[in-house]
Amino acid sequence: MNRRRFILRSLTTTLALPWLPSLRAAEVAANSAIQTGRGAGPGARRFVAIGNLLGFQGKQFFPSTPGREYEKTTLLEPLWENRSQMTVYRGLDHGVKGGHFAVHSFLSGVLQSEAQSRPNGNVTLDQYLADEVGFETRFPSLTVGSEGGIHGGCQLAWTKSGVRVPPITAPAELFERLFVSDSADRRARRAQENGLQTSILDSVLKDANRLSQRVNREDKAKLDEYLSSVREAEKRLELRSRWTDQPKPEAPLKQPTNRNAVEDLPLLYDLIALALQTDSTRIATLEIGGDFRPQHLGIQKDHHGLSHHGNDPEAIANLIILEKYQLAQFGKFLTRLAGIQDGERTLLDSTTVLFGSGMGDANVHNNSDLPVILAGGGYAHGEFRQVSGSHKTPLCNLFVDIAQRMGVEVTEFGNSTGRFS
Repeated sequence: MNRRRFILRSLTTTLALPWLPSLRAAEVAANSAIQTGRGAGPGARRFVAIGNLLGFQGKQFFPSTPGREYEKTTLLEPLWENRSQMTVYRGLDHGVKGGHFAVHSFLSGVLQSEAQSRPNGNVTLDQYLADEVGFETRFPSLTVGSEGGIHGGCQLAWTKSGVRVPPITAPAELFERLFVSDSADRRARRAQENGLQTSILDSVLKDANRLSQRVNREDKAKLDEYLSSVREAEKRLELRSRWTDQPKPEAPLKQPTNRNAVEDLPLLYDLIALALQTDSTRIATLEIGGDFRPQHLGIQKDHHGLSHHGNDPEAIANLIILEKYQLAQFGKFLTRLAGIQDGERTLLDSTTVLFGSGMGDANVHNNSDLPVILAGGGYAHGEFRQVSGSHKTPLCNLFVDIAQRMGVEVTEFGNSTGRFS
């Protein structure tokens, strides 16, 4: 078994049997945890997160009056008809620093550079929930965003192993994923591939168990980590096998044509709503990235450059235009979900929607005082909650509450110190 390696490439990952100095290990069970049911079903809990790469103008975003009687601010104006469906938070963040290079922590509370020192790495809330409940649907999660713009494109979603989840980048691609079924030949080839990969996984597990008799503590930890990766691959494989012959939902619209990040934003929201409505997924993220170009809103300057406005009134006015546009599309998304019946309640009642940014103030590269809106999900909404006090409340405390309401038994997440609701 000296350094023998088994490679499984077609599940978007590479599994290699780890090198264990003592070359033996205690027996580790590796049974799959896949559930057999198909579809989330009416009333099932869902989660959507929308992240903005460059944040919002805090002075025009946050009200000054806490409670249910908070005033309409410039940036909340597009959401005023949705105020009974949402809660605005101020004072929640992750206590991280790094400016643009810390925005990726919005859904995790953990910097990617610190992921290796943590049991769950810098896993984001969407991927954590997908691991727990996402395998009841065709897609455990959908990550939508772009690969363009500053600092490498969409970085909203991360796995437990510290790997960035590549986004679906445009409406046409998302439409194909949701509604275009494989040909009969392709389904047959996929079934054959699934059988081969199952055989490889079985071989990997048998060899791992042969090493399970005599290892030291360090090797036991390595083997456990490896088997965790194998089980994740097993879940993906069983999920793919389960849905190979199942037809996708009938498309309610023609396949769209990709345009640009600004004009495509409403359609991306519509397709995410359809993904939830058809039980194609229960978990989705959408990141509005650095290629959101103000030129498509009649602004002849770069978004990133505008975000470093230096208190220039013209730059701030232009930022308000594009930020109001983003918030208006978010409001329409909430309205659409509220108009879709889901069993005995609406789809918005069944879906917890988190909106915000890992950037508090892009002008000074500040990652504190994050703009956060929580909508739907059966919460009691309609107020502005300003969180303050001598002991700072981590945003991850709210994530613990979201996870528990999704039916996940968890008491901590990221840098949480408890549960906040």
